[in-house]
Amino acid sequence: MKFTIANVLYTLLTLFIIFNIGVLLQGIVRKIGARLGRRIGVPFYQGYIDIIKNYSFRTSVHHGIMYFLGPIFRLTGGIGMLFFMPVIFGTAMFSNFSFSGDLILILYFMFFGTLGMALGAGESGHPYSPMGIARGLSMMTAFEIPLTLAVIALAIQYHTFSISEIVAAQQGGISHWSLFTNPLAVTAAMLSLLGSSGRAPFNLVIAPQSIPIGPPTEFNSAFLGMLMTNRSIFPMAKMVLYANLFFGGATTWWEMILKIFFIYMWPVFIAVGFPRFRMAQALRWFVKYPLVIGILAIIFSRG
Repeated sequence: MKFTIANVLYTLLTLFIIFNIGVLLQGIVRKIGARLGRRIGVPFYQGYIDIIKNYSFRTSVHHGIMYFLGPIFRLTGGIGMLFFMPVIFGTAMFSNFSFSGDLILILYFMFFGTLGMALGAGESGHPYSPMGIARGLSMMTAFEIPLTLAVIALAIQYHTFSISEIVAAQQGGISHWSLFTNPLAVTAAMLSLLGSSGRAPFNLVIAPQSIPIGPPTEFNSAFLGMLMTNRSIFPMAKMVLYANLFFGGATTWWEMILKIFFIYMWPVFIAVGFPRFRMAQALRWFVKYPLVIGILAIIFSRG
């Protein structure tokens, strides 16, 4: 781990690039959804307008201190995950603050934002907050356990918790990717991604068209701007993690952007064809399929 001025500047540049990829990719997906519904839809750059607009507002709503810290925790989780993860393999410029065993820290950052939002929702005073917290933490547990099992399976296979070393072990051609050397782990992780993406059939926490509440309505002004900023950073950081662990990483930005796009579109593709599950259905699905596959991945992983 290096904290030189150059390393800090390149890490901030990485954050800038990932943020813009996230904003544009969300706009493209919204545009595709509108076209499928025979609508024109918003411009692909609408995300920039919304973020700037919300940061320009101030709020007069007063809740407990943890309520206002919730979006900060959420944004910290996304940025922290990106800062301590290498993005482009083979270059010191975009290795960020990665170090040996950084994969463990990344898993902690993935939980950090969700737990912070749960604490913030607890002080909102909204009668449905306990419902949102229960749904959110239950879903997080259901889809994060298969991902954790997949990560442990890779650690057993490659004898390391270093993301850089895992990417290095996948160099030499597509056949060396974890996708082919450990397909059970990749399957468990990709099924887990369906839940963590927040799209149908697992969009249960906010539940559009069912209970119109949650962060988009409870938070406003700069706090909503923070959540929208994180929505552009955290999913992209997770796509980078998936590309590194399961699809050979990337040696150029164009390669990474291409892999981010296809991984990001996987939950979008599923969401188009499936309606939302009920809570019990979603939890049973994760226990029945990704969890079992994740356990099998560990059993059949060989160092």
